[in-house]
Amino acid sequence: MSDDRRQIAADFGEAVNMTAAELERWLGGEESEAVGDKSGGGESTGHESGRRIVTILRKKAGELDDDDYAHMRTVVGYVHRHLAQRPSGDVTGTRWRHSLMNWGHDPLK
Repeated sequence: MSDDRRQIAADFGEAVNMTAAELERWLGGEESEAVGDKSGGGESTGHESGRRIVTILRKKAGELDDDDYAHMRTVVGYVHRHLAQRPSGDVTGTRWRHSLMNWGHDPLK
């Protein structure tokens, strides 16, 4: 594995703090589907990303391909940008938290 891929995997492991099972359960709920950009009219970008993250989390390192690493890099960037926009106060039931959870990161963990 190249140093670049090793770094992407490490960053992804820090950004995604939900297990595949936790994320899959979350994505099956109404709160998950209620947030995110749906400019295409169907599934939100974050919800689609969440399904892809579940697939990535279930793969062995040797099974990951270039597209997987590219998505992992996208996830890391999104989570870092979104965390920088944390609203004040209790974020438990906020759209901000729910959006992050679609991307595999629960800020309350």
